[in-house]
Amino acid sequence: MEENEIIVGLDIGTTKIASIVGQKDQFGKIEILGYGKTESIGVKRGVVINIEDTVTSIRTAVAQAEEKSGVEIESVNVGIAGQHIKSIQHRGSLIRQDAEKEITNEEVEKLISDMYKLNMSPGEEIIEVIPQDFIVDDEDGIRHPVGMLGNKLEANFHIIIGQIAAAKNIYKCIVKAGLEMADLILEPMASAQAVLSEEEKEAGVALVDIGGGTTDIAIFQDSIIRHTAVIPFGGDVITEDVKEGCSIIRRHAEELKVKFGSALADENKDNEVVAIPGLRGRPPKEITLKNLASIIQARMEEIIDHVHYEIKTSGFEKKLIAGIVLTGGGSQLKHVNQLMEFKTGIETRIGYPNEHLAKEVPEEMASPMYATGIGLVIEGIRRMESDIKTSKGDVEKPLEKPNAKKKESKERDFKGSRGFLGKVKKWFEDDN
Repeated sequence: MEENEIIVGLDIGTTKIASIVGQKDQFGKIEILGYGKTESIGVKRGVVINIEDTVTSIRTAVAQAEEKSGVEIESVNVGIAGQHIKSIQHRGSLIRQDAEKEITNEEVEKLISDMYKLNMSPGEEIIEVIPQDFIVDDEDGIRHPVGMLGNKLEANFHIIIGQIAAAKNIYKCIVKAGLEMADLILEPMASAQAVLSEEEKEAGVALVDIGGGTTDIAIFQDSIIRHTAVIPFGGDVITEDVKEGCSIIRRHAEELKVKFGSALADENKDNEVVAIPGLRGRPPKEITLKNLASIIQARMEEIIDHVHYEIKTSGFEKKLIAGIVLTGGGSQLKHVNQLMEFKTGIETRIGYPNEHLAKEVPEEMASPMYATGIGLVIEGIRRMESDIKTSKGDVEKPLEKPNAKKKESKERDFKGSRGFLGKVKKWFEDDN
């Protein structure tokens, strides 16, 4: 990778849109050059519901990031989430023409690209195909089959599926904002890159990213992603519950939740009271913190029950040696990790993205709220390095400088989820 290659992550969330400009320093850490954050007003539960409002928010966040970083942003790595995301397991196979020849990168790529041809329900498309392990002539558990000999090459795949319309709308917003989409990355995978260590992924860990509109789950074991899911509940439903339960306006409900909220009602005393300003000439309203925590705990328990169900469904509940890692804005709620441990019986910690960040990064960036945005930068860098390594490994083709100019880097022929991105671009062009 060319030194100082700049990558931009764009997290289009339900409550905020964050644009983060970063690059890798000489120690392999992520240096944040600048960032921008604005309220997200055109997104609901991770899905774009108003193009114009979302475009306005994207432009604002990108302009802030450009001003702070001094970098002109043209290309962004965008996260995709939402309740339409689901995953399946599938096994693919390839009968080789010559068993005496070594397995090549091209054969592995063909096996992966064949997975994109699986039949999906109308309106759905494969977003990402992730090889878990390979099987050569019934010898399983192989991570890197290139160079081996064998007659039959098989692989177990984790396949992530999403709605075509949702991806099209994200792409449309990016284009209307005057940007180029370098890649479309599943948000739970991005968050995992930001807050999980390699040891945790190997031991077995469930990442739970509690966002504004959705809660994303990614389960790893033996350093392989085993299960992904998106639950259509997040911090916003808790705010709505507080608003209804306390009969106050949404803005006050959000402030109450952030400043005084707790996921455990028993941690608050009965005499702890907070006053909310009254509406236009009305007296202030007094709310006990125990009552507030009771409302929050009821909804948080529902979210945790959904998370626990997904963990049990994955079949890896007993293999999570590293337990659960909570991240996202919702993980900042007081006592949420204790409630998660109590309800699931699985050890839980809060995941901060500061492990991969350079020391001089703004303190605000180390918040779990920015885990997805920072993860998009890390994953963008990882994929770029991977593409360049693949190019350099192909000795038969003369290699032009893959990143000689920053503008050219976004025009490369993308694979994997980037194959899906190519389809989205084609649909968009056909629509126009």
